[in-house]
Amino acid sequence: MGELTGRVALVTGGARGLGAAAAKALAADGAKVVVSDISDGSETAASIDGAYVKHDVTNEDDWIAAVAFTKQRCGGLDILVNNAGIFWMKPIALETLESFRRMQQVNVEGVFLGLKHAIPAIAERGDKWDGGGSIVNLSSVAGIVGAPMTLAYNASKGAVRLMTKAAALECARGGMKVRVNSVHPGIIDTPMMAEAAESIAGASGVNDARERFASFHPLGRMGRDTDIANAVAFLASDKAAFMTGSELVVDGGMTAM
Repeated sequence: MGELTGRVALVTGGARGLGAAAAKALAADGAKVVVSDISDGSETAASIDGAYVKHDVTNEDDWIAAVAFTKQRCGGLDILVNNAGIFWMKPIALETLESFRRMQQVNVEGVFLGLKHAIPAIAERGDKWDGGGSIVNLSSVAGIVGAPMTLAYNASKGAVRLMTKAAALECARGGMKVRVNSVHPGIIDTPMMAEAAESIAGASGVNDARERFASFHPLGRMGRDTDIANAVAFLASDKAAFMTGSELVVDGGMTAM
């Protein structure tokens, strides 16, 4: 039996990239998984014998519906992976108030709504597991250190880092068996990364951008989606039973410099 057999997970932004990889890792460890995404995530869900629910993480009614769907379909909720997010690179002078707010709406408000609506549902079943229920928020190395042309993203991921700690303390001090931790990836080879590379380098310069991104990591490569998915699965399991409010950095050594 897997580490997560009997548990139910909801993974936001699960249609592709890190979300899809996390959903697959959780399912491989035995969890029942509901994939949520504003895009069609039915293919990912079908590949892991899971379920898909359409979900805009900036919409509170969608959050209420996604949690209710998960409980009705699978009998409860034990794990939330707050993965849905957006990213772009843009000089401060070209960033608009509208686009800055959009980044915060998805990356920050989406996580807030997930915490608000998932914590009570997860707490209902927390006593079933030695480590209680688990929430894993996807932050970034950009939530720890700054970088040029990512001011809006830095702001959003820094917020996720501290929201994680605040929620972890509230759950622990309130006697709720819900652990809350954050994962901080380096630059990961995903479709979102490729889109960002094209936006700053043009289609002809994507390979050069990829090589430059790889060079930022002392290990000499970009991360793989499975590197992050494995970290998520670990934090979701009882192997991390004594971890809450922690930030798990998976960055190939970027922030060690």
